[in-house]
Amino acid sequence: MTGKTMTPVRPSIIVDGVHKRFTLNHAFSLKDTVVAWVRGRSTSSSFEALKGLDLVIDEGESVAILGLNGSGKSTLLKLISGVMQPDEGQVLTRGRVAGLIEVGAGFHPELSGRENVFLNAAILGMSRKEIEARYDEIVAFSEIEEFIDQEVKHYSSGMFMRLAFSVAIHVELDILLVDEILSVGDAPFREKCRQKFAELIQARKTLVVVSHDMEMVRELCTRGVVINKGEMIYDGPVEGAIALVES
Repeated sequence: MTGKTMTPVRPSIIVDGVHKRFTLNHAFSLKDTVVAWVRGRSTSSSFEALKGLDLVIDEGESVAILGLNGSGKSTLLKLISGVMQPDEGQVLTRGRVAGLIEVGAGFHPELSGRENVFLNAAILGMSRKEIEARYDEIVAFSEIEEFIDQEVKHYSSGMFMRLAFSVAIHVELDILLVDEILSVGDAPFREKCRQKFAELIQARKTLVVVSHDMEMVRELCTRGVVINKGEMIYDGPVEGAIALVES
């Protein structure tokens, strides 16, 4: 009997035994530093944001990373995006990663919106040919066509956010990382962004979301991971993760 050939599930993201530490500075002035030195005290301490975290996310999965502020969620996203490197362990990704983590980080205030589209899309890994093919779609999605040739230093925060978000969301991506980005912008634009996320999920792209908006988490994600003080305390169906963080 001949059956259908099953496409093997492949991991998109592997987080293997990852530790990430930060140094906290407790001296806020030269006087604080001198006093600490006289007393033989250190002005800094180490904070471990992630403590040996293991996580595997497969192609096409939509996963919410949940937890209290300071639990390590955003640090994990930055490690997956490559913005940060782990102190121990490794993070492996398959394909092109686009991160909506610090939207507009690559924008230059002295350049026009048009120039920044090409600059930021290139930073996100798109070739000039890819950018040119997507340019009209990017600008139309942002809804700032009439201001596209103005320097972005003259944009309102909402205009800046819409253009930066539009560039990132139109990258030819395999993995999309989203960190609380829909907390800004007006309601119609947020709804358009949610629809774009749904299209990416339908296209079997891998989506990893950090958000306090449980309605959005329910809508977009099927799996939830809860992190507390740098350690994973839950990994399973998204409703279980939501119930845990809301309890």
